Amino acid sequence: MAGFHVHSVLVTGSNRGIGLELIKHFIGKPNPPEVIFATCRDPEGTRAQELKNLAAQHPNVVILQLDTTDPGSIKAAAKKAEAHLGGSGLNLLINNAGIVSPSTLESATSEDMLSVYNTNVVGPLLVTQAFLHLLKKAAQGSNQKGMSCSKAANVNISSVLGSTEKTPETFFVPVVSYRCSKAALNMLTKCQSMGYKDAGILCTALHPGWVKTELGRLAGRGPMGGGDLTVDESVSGIMKVLCNLSEEHHGILVTWEGNTLPW
Repeated sequence: MAGFHVHSVLVTGSNRGIGLELIKHFIGKPNPPEVIFATCRDPEGTRAQELKNLAAQHPNVVILQLDTTDPGSIKAAAKKAEAHLGGSGLNLLINNAGIVSPSTLESATSEDMLSVYNTNVVGPLLVTQAFLHLLKKAAQGSNQKGMSCSKAANVNISSVLGSTEKTPETFFVPVVSYRCSKAALNMLTKCQSMGYKDAGILCTALHPGWVKTELGRLAGRGPMGGGDLTVDESVSGIMKVLCNLSEEHHGILVTWEGNTLPW
């Protein structure tokens, strides 16, 4: 991974779980990004304390307030990021922020469906729109051929639970609203891959495995990703995948182990 160098990266939902671990892993790289934008809804809240501690120790970590359900918040974060980058583009955008709630075909409500969809689908759409000009700037300013995370990439953290083909293997997990949102996110990723191809921006959806987080506790042991993964194991795999992403991964869903999953 020594050759995998990203000048700038932005991760949404960075105050806990996979997002926070991604920030830690980027910091720990032999050649860490010059700028690591870590975003969360409430940077001053108690749930962001660990993130604030990291930023205090590492000058390249820049915390931005960003609520993926608030278009104004997203635009403000994009303006601050652009000012901090000082004319350079954004190499890697990781849409990680997401929510999950227990729901079955019988219990799902319109409020639940719309809330989860708003965060897990509309959020990534709006965030990518707001930072698109910075991704394009990074792609245009790169002398690298082809597509990669070192050049310009938009990675959406999705899930095997959004795979229609894999549903029979995972149907025991009672998260109907989450499933539908991730299926929609997969479609968004595919559309982004077609819409941003000419700009040289790599677009990929990534399944992080069955991780010991809120979803992992809800779902129990999973059929994909080797059972219960620690957050560190998942993100270690994700970092290797990010290193190897290229044109062949454009517009598809891959696992934390680098395997292709059907939509």
